[in-house]
Amino acid sequence: MVCVTGSTNGGVWVFTDTQIPVELTSFTAGASTDYVELNWATATELNNSGFNIERSKSDELQWEVIGFVPGFGTTTEMHSYSFTDSDVQTGHYSYRLKQIDFDGTFEYSHIVKVEVDTPLEFILEQNYPNPFNPSTKIKFTVPALIAIRQLPEKQSQMVTLKIYDVLGNEIATLVNEEKPAGNYEINFDASKISSGVYFYSIAVGKYYESKKMILIR
Repeated sequence: MVCVTGSTNGGVWVFTDTQIPVELTSFTAGASTDYVELNWATATELNNSGFNIERSKSDELQWEVIGFVPGFGTTTEMHSYSFTDSDVQTGHYSYRLKQIDFDGTFEYSHIVKVEVDTPLEFILEQNYPNPFNPSTKIKFTVPALIAIRQLPEKQSQMVTLKIYDVLGNEIATLVNEEKPAGNYEINFDASKISSGVYFYSIAVGKYYESKKMILIR
């Protein structure tokens, strides 16, 4: 608030300029098995450029910027915001907002914490779209080792995901690495192969599953 006083012709005058800050009325986080949704609302905003969304894994408190949501500048109306973080795995996450003014000044919100659920079983989903041309997405889930009654020192497993034609010839390897428990989505680009029926197969330890997909030009 800016307050200026003075006098003219024996009278006293007062000029008051009340600046309304960005008033955050709520900030919440909700977690699913493969994403975290953030929601917040403001009652008023003043010169609000927008919000950086910052995330920290576990209790490390090493923050990284994962997105930006524009603000409404200056307003006395209520506004609601949301942001979806799809780049998550099993574990604990902390989030905060960095509200940034047009002049570069900023202020942090309070911290909200969530836990992304631990998958309990292997899942290989049907690719989508199917039939497809020229690309499709394949989703799969790797469970935590404790869920399959294994307790080794490392908490990741070797995962392979391959594409085969109807004769059993290997067409492509999409995944061939160790991965921790979590939900994954892989894009398969088939622009360099001909139309037909293909199979995608996943192998994780003793678990193996295969599904059919159709490429149509």
